[in-house]
Amino acid sequence: MNERLFCKGYTWGFFSGSGVFVTEQAERSMERLASNGLDWICIPVNCFQETFYSLTVFSLFGRTQTDEDIEFAVKKARSLGLKVCLKPMVDCLDRSWRARIHFPEENPHYWDRWFESYTRFMLYYAKMAERLNCEMLCTGCEMAGMDMQTDRCLKLISQVREVYHGIVMHNINHGDENRFGWLGAVDVIGISAYYPCTTEQDRSLEQMKTVWSGVADKLEQVHKRFDRPVMCAEIGVRNERGCTRYPWDFKYRPDQPLDEQEQSDFYEAAMWCSFDKPWFAGYFWWDWKAILPPEEKAHENRDFTIYGKLAEQTLKRWYTK
Repeated sequence: MNERLFCKGYTWGFFSGSGVFVTEQAERSMERLASNGLDWICIPVNCFQETFYSLTVFSLFGRTQTDEDIEFAVKKARSLGLKVCLKPMVDCLDRSWRARIHFPEENPHYWDRWFESYTRFMLYYAKMAERLNCEMLCTGCEMAGMDMQTDRCLKLISQVREVYHGIVMHNINHGDENRFGWLGAVDVIGISAYYPCTTEQDRSLEQMKTVWSGVADKLEQVHKRFDRPVMCAEIGVRNERGCTRYPWDFKYRPDQPLDEQEQSDFYEAAMWCSFDKPWFAGYFWWDWKAILPPEEKAHENRDFTIYGKLAEQTLKRWYTK
């Protein structure tokens, strides 16, 4: 990478079932997203394993995006002038967080078998990313158990590079910035940047900026350690009062009022502290739905999406300024 990478991006279509990407509604959704000044889009592919201790990764009819879906979405992104990060992701059907995937260290056979399956999964999509000319590939997302297996991860990255020649990004969780010493093997270090930035007493924009300035310093240290650009490969918050104290939380709290301003201020603070850093590689905000509701209903939504909310205006202002 001889020039600065900076992604004005967003994640689109997470958990969309088979066939959704090829619909007219999904096309309109991507068009609306792109109109906010994006130059990148992150397209996830959802695959599964039964439990956090299962040994096999598999696609699931009806829930995993088909190859046709992915190719259609990539071509649509191209038509909108967007570069593409393909992001194959594993989730556990028992609802365990993928970071919990782990096996007893005293029996390495379990990890060997799991990596055989995960490597087949990742190489399948690495070859697809190469064939579709996707500019970036994400080799893992919030996989702390996996990421502690240094030699196995280095072997995985090496095998990916044999079939894929674009930018290799690996996505770790916030709090894990200094846990894994092998991250210099990838081109870009991605962080799921769900950093809490307010208190119960102070939800102000100035409070968020103060915390995010510290976050930027922490991410710069990651860059200096590994000599790699760092990006917010996932980042976002819901539009619910108090949610900037726990940005990672998907749980709705109907007792809390909606708060688009707090969501918008989170966007403002994060971009204010990182947008112009030379070592920083941008954002894939979380997440924009492939099927959108009528815009007059968007304000009723408590999810991470900013469609039709105040934060959409904030994003567009930063991405088009």
